[in-house]
Amino acid sequence: MQDRGWTISVIARHLHRDRKTIRSYLTGQRVPGPRRSGPNSLAHFTDYCRRRFTDDPHLPASTLFEELVELGYQGAYSTFTRALRTTTSGPTATPVTRRDTRK
Repeated sequence: MQDRGWTISVIARHLHRDRKTIRSYLTGQRVPGPRRSGPNSLAHFTDYCRRRFTDDPHLPASTLFEELVELGYQGAYSTFTRALRTTTSGPTATPVTRRDTRK
């Protein structure tokens, strides 16, 4: 599009993207592909989570989240549940999330 003479603003409007995003792709600062993942915010608490799930396989994720906040976890609940699914080998039962408890 840039080769056709389109300005960054026109390309951004056409693709429904921010101008800064378009500019960083055109200058080579960014490349298309999967996003980088950040550090695992649950890494410090992994052993604790595994012990809790060993003690109580049906422990709700919201209860575990509240316990970790008291222990110093500073991430959001959604970040916590995402990290919990990918970090721990998992309890014998899937942890109950807040959405599951609204039935």
